[in-house]
Amino acid sequence: MARSVLVTGGNRGIGLAVARAFVENGDKVAVTHRDTPPPDGLFGVRCDVTDSGQVERAFKEVENAHGPVEVLVSNAGVTDDTLLLRMSEEKFTSVLDTNLTGAYRFARRAARGMLRARWGRVILMSSVAGMTGTAGQVNYAASKSGMVGMARSMARELGSWGVTVNVVAPGLVLTDMAEKLPEERREQMRGQIPLGRHGDPREVAAAVRWLASDEAGYVTGAVLPVDGGLGMGH
Repeated sequence: MARSVLVTGGNRGIGLAVARAFVENGDKVAVTHRDTPPPDGLFGVRCDVTDSGQVERAFKEVENAHGPVEVLVSNAGVTDDTLLLRMSEEKFTSVLDTNLTGAYRFARRAARGMLRARWGRVILMSSVAGMTGTAGQVNYAASKSGMVGMARSMARELGSWGVTVNVVAPGLVLTDMAEKLPEERREQMRGQIPLGRHGDPREVAAAVRWLASDEAGYVTGAVLPVDGGLGMGH
């Protein structure tokens, strides 16, 4: 049966690949976006994840179109890289507000309907940077690491209601965000990846779709790396 799926930041990159994977699965898929609308065939909802009022409006639009959200993929994220001593407090807090607090806003709102239905899937999109740390990304790594503690706390709170909460941690995946990294840094990362290559957004999407499936019904509070082995041991 088709489920109501919401993917934040689902208009490009990994989010778009995830949205398309659920469409291929026969689900009813909505994606949030800010500036660039999603491709044809996806139900788009304009939403700034740092604005609680817009988050509430987005859920109402999705619920009116597809019914209560049964699968939430919190993928929206930004970077604003610089070294610690040059990083202003605003640079730090703005990245956390989008990546981490934004995920909290969506998960908290989605949990309402999931608890009523006694079933749900929440999947937070972290990063290998949140596991290993990355120079120049104190704010980004902190936001992605925070998702692990948040997800595991939610998993303990919501598990008895049939709701699973998990984290996917991609590595170096070919997206616009990866393209922003200096080529020297990307080459350095590729040299540390046991599989010796970039990841494809569709490989991340496959992991997300599995975590949302009935087959993964006994998996919660887990961190699933999709990084070619880059973060092994973390």
